[in-house]
Order: sequence, then structure tokens, then C-alpha cells
Amino acid sequence: MNPLVLWFHKLGSPPTFDRFAARWARWGYGLGLLVMAWGIYSALFVAPPHREQLDGFRIFYIHVPSAWMSLAVFALMAVYAAIALVWRIKLCEILAMACAPIGAGFTLITLATGSIWGKPMWGTWWEWDPRLTTELILLFLYLGVIGLYHAIDDRRAAARAAGLLAIVGVALLPVIRYSVVWWNSLHQGSTINMFGPSHMDPSMVPPLIWMLVGTKLWFVGALLARARADNLRRESGKAWVTELATGKRA
Repeated sequence: MNPLVLWFHKLGSPPTFDRFAARWARWGYGLGLLVMAWGIYSALFVAPPHREQLDGFRIFYIHVPSAWMSLAVFALMAVYAAIALVWRIKLCEILAMACAPIGAGFTLITLATGSIWGKPMWGTWWEWDPRLTTELILLFLYLGVIGLYHAIDDRRAAARAAGLLAIVGVALLPVIRYSVVWWNSLHQGSTINMFGPSHMDPSMVPPLIWMLVGTKLWFVGALLARARADNLRRESGKAWVTELATGKRA
């Protein structure tokens, strides 16, 4: 068997995953916080003010990475859920459900910072703009996945039901992404383009990159920590969990 495939196969074992998550979650948290701290410092004190929005634009460095993560985490959750439904891999069920609270947090931050940004720009805290409305629907989908998962006592049945909702909900992601293109919108278009010209001064880009990297590292730490906790709850009563809790071999 290919060594990489064998490693992934072993990682599906609850004790092996517990050791892996315990080791790397702290690195994700630590590196993520360090990189985000540098990103925030650069955003506040290194990046120049915007020619029109002045210093008010700096919330952009929190809003945009959070918005990107709100979509990316939902997509990852749907991928994990699909794998779990097709191949019945319990670890993927756990990882999918661990994504939901983290993604909901990023979505809430996106909406909150968008409202703070929109007040001076649009003159109102909230507008039923296509981008804002679809992002709000995304938050409700996250909450629906979380609620459905906790509404069913059987953990595996709960994960499958909530995972199916995540798979169906992924159809919303392209609507959010292209809402400013498909409809007339108060929300500005894409500032950074991967394939094409960007509408942002190059001196303002580095803090954004730091924040994008930092949020992803922090997400890895949070995902592993939450998945490890759920894995331990599901395996409670097993000999290896008893040994881990007491330090004594059962």
C-alpha cells in the first residue's frame, strides 16, 4: 500500500487521530495567532490609508478573510460530509460537524464587520443587498447544521442528517460569490482577483495576505481541537480513553 494512503488509513483510527490532533492543534492555534497578530499590526500601522475611505477601510483586513473563510469552511464541511455518506468514514463525520461552529463564527464576524463598514459607506447598518442577504442565509444554514446535529441522540445518524443538509446547502456558495455580478448591488465588487487585475494598491496587499494565512492556520487548530473533543466523547468508555484520562492502562 502507498505510504501516504496507509498514513491516512491509520489516521482514521480514533486513538491515532487523538494523538495527531493533540500534537498539531496547538501549532495551528499558535502559528495562526502569531501570523494574525502581525497582519493586524501591519493593517493598522504599515498599510497606508485609503484615498477615499481613509482609516475606516482597515476593517477590510478582518472582514475579507472572514468572508472567504465562511465560504471555504462550508465547502470543506460539505466535502467531509459527502465522504462520510459515501464511505461511512466516522472521522469525516466528526470533522464535518467540527467545521460548522467555526464556519458560523467566521460568518457572524463577516456580517458584523460588514455592517460596521457599511454604516459610514451606505448610511445604514443593514441593507437587504444580495451579498448581505445570501451571507445571512449562509449563517442560518450553519446554524441549521449545528441544530440538526444536536437534535438527534445517535451521533452517527445525526452527523449523516446534518451532513446531507451541508451538501445541499453548498449550492448557495456560488450564489454568494457571484451575487455582486448577477444583481445590482451596493456591495463593491471583488477587490482582489486571482486571475486578472486587482483594484487595490500593492502596498495594501501584504497585511491581507498575512490575515488570510493566519485565519487558515487558526482554523486548522480549531478544527483539530473540536474534532478531538468530539472524538473523545464518542469513544468515552473505551480502554484507550480511560488510559488517556487516568494515565493508567485499563
